[in-house]
Amino acid sequence: MTRPTRSLIWIAGFLAAVFALAALIAPRLYQAFMANPFFNCVILLVLLAGIAVNLRQVLALNRDIDWIEHFRRANPERPVPGQPRLLAPMARMLSGRDRNKLALSPSSMRTVLDGVYLRLEEARDLSRYLIGLAIFLGLLGTFWGLLATIRSVADIIGSLGVGTDSVAMFGALKDQLREPLAGMATSFSTSLFGLASSLVLGFLDLQAGHAQNRFYNEMEEWLSGVTKLSSSSGIGGDGDSSVPAYVQALLEQTADGLERMQRAIVENERERRGASEQLGELNAQLGRLTEFLSRDARERHAAAEVQEELRTALKSIASHNAPSSTLSDELRSEFRLLSRTIAAAMDNQRRAGNDRGH
Repeated sequence: MTRPTRSLIWIAGFLAAVFALAALIAPRLYQAFMANPFFNCVILLVLLAGIAVNLRQVLALNRDIDWIEHFRRANPERPVPGQPRLLAPMARMLSGRDRNKLALSPSSMRTVLDGVYLRLEEARDLSRYLIGLAIFLGLLGTFWGLLATIRSVADIIGSLGVGTDSVAMFGALKDQLREPLAGMATSFSTSLFGLASSLVLGFLDLQAGHAQNRFYNEMEEWLSGVTKLSSSSGIGGDGDSSVPAYVQALLEQTADGLERMQRAIVENERERRGASEQLGELNAQLGRLTEFLSRDARERHAAAEVQEELRTALKSIASHNAPSSTLSDELRSEFRLLSRTIAAAMDNQRRAGNDRGH
């Protein structure tokens, strides 16, 4: 979801430009403001209220955007923090459902979108009313000033006399024209402030509308991604009226059950493949162990035969009377050393075999 940062930048830049322009022509604006302080003060209050309302509308979208982001990315087992303002009905509707298996029907999506659209329009009603109110106050001040002008002109015409001195009459006329001119200043100054306020509020309402429309479009795209079209609901949505609600709910539950069954079958197949692989590996290890045991048995048998031959040789040597007893003792000691060496080698081989088995 896109945050309304761009709209806030446009609003801040426009307000900065307006305040800079007002600062440049501040003396003239002050004179125009003092022509009718009451109406102009009310118009400025309406302007400030409109600025606050539009900023609140744009900033309020962040709350719903945060809720949508948490709903899409947070842990499904934990509740979504915060409570949205525009999406409050949707939040209550989805509070007890599994977020991993979120699926809306076309009618539910349409209901949610209609509710959000109505809430957005209700939020903009106040801004539009303030724009009209600023224009109305400007026109009201204009007519008020025109009434004062007409009344003053009527008084001037009524005070004119025939046959009086022209110089005195012109001086009196010049003094009496101040009131009509003051009335004209009242009307034009009020119109100036009213139209300028409506211009500022109109631009702010335009930017707020852009931010809300962007939020609405992105939310519609998100909901379209989790909307499940059934066979009875066509593209135009005419199929919902031909199928009863309980039948549609039953079909949706059946589809969910089939989907869960399919996931269970896939999971069982994956577990079966894993068990087969483990059994194959176990058979391979048993084959290697059998081969090692057979080789160890052959080596032991060969060592036993060698020992038996050595014993036979020693016995034959001992039975014969050798000419030299020293040579016989040396041979006997050599054979004993060889026998101990073979026995030690067999022990080492047996220990190595036990280590491999473990």
